[in-house]
Amino acid sequence: PVRSQEELLAGLDASVEELLGDDIAALGFGIPSPVDQQTGRALQGVNIPLGADFDFRARMAERFGLPVGIENDANAATYAEFHFGAGREARSMVMLTLGTGCGGGAVVDGQLFRGWAEFGHMVIVYDGLPCQVTCTGRGHLEPYVTGVAATKLAQEAFGPAVDAHRLVRLANEGDALARDILAGIGGHLGAGIGSLVNIFNPELVVIGGGFAAAGDFVLDPARKIVRREALAHAGDRVRIVRAELGTAAGLIGAGLVAFDALE
Repeated sequence: PVRSQEELLAGLDASVEELLGDDIAALGFGIPSPVDQQTGRALQGVNIPLGADFDFRARMAERFGLPVGIENDANAATYAEFHFGAGREARSMVMLTLGTGCGGGAVVDGQLFRGWAEFGHMVIVYDGLPCQVTCTGRGHLEPYVTGVAATKLAQEAFGPAVDAHRLVRLANEGDALARDILAGIGGHLGAGIGSLVNIFNPELVVIGGGFAAAGDFVLDPARKIVRREALAHAGDRVRIVRAELGTAAGLIGAGLVAFDALE
């Protein structure tokens, strides 16, 4: 991990410079932070040292003399899955990425939703679990559905040697308690998805990130809760599937953001 804004920019500059001979027309960046599209600034980036008063887009454009697009990394991954992955035949979709945190994005009528789309910070339980990292909220979706959440529950049940990956393996081996834990996570995920379905009315909900490997142990309970919580017509038609592009989604999405910067 980088310790300062200067160190981060130096690393990005070096990466871009390696590619400059490849006939680059624009640059696209997906960053783990909400993005103000009007100003080009990263807002409240808890995992990267970019100041809220720093115009990242203008700085990179001036440094390299190219058009620059900037987008939240989960939004970029959503954009990629919509065009080239699980959502390529849909018009509207929502994506949730489950890893150490819970990110997300949405496409509405073929257009990427440019709001914050911080779906992991929807409140699903009043005065519930404390949120993760620097967020001071409680009862958000994130502390109930991530790999970090699964590891915590697994260690409470099986001891400190069992993490989220081992929990999924135990479920695959038929362990009833492991399956119950994953079903509980799926129920909370379904509550969050149900709210998103009621807001966006998507054809498709795509689940990505490392913890998506839990598959139907989590997704089947989520589907059950979505059918209960979503409004009738929306809940009947929505499909919940795993992402297809894996770790490449963010990179592909950043490329699409660069293309948008040319327009």
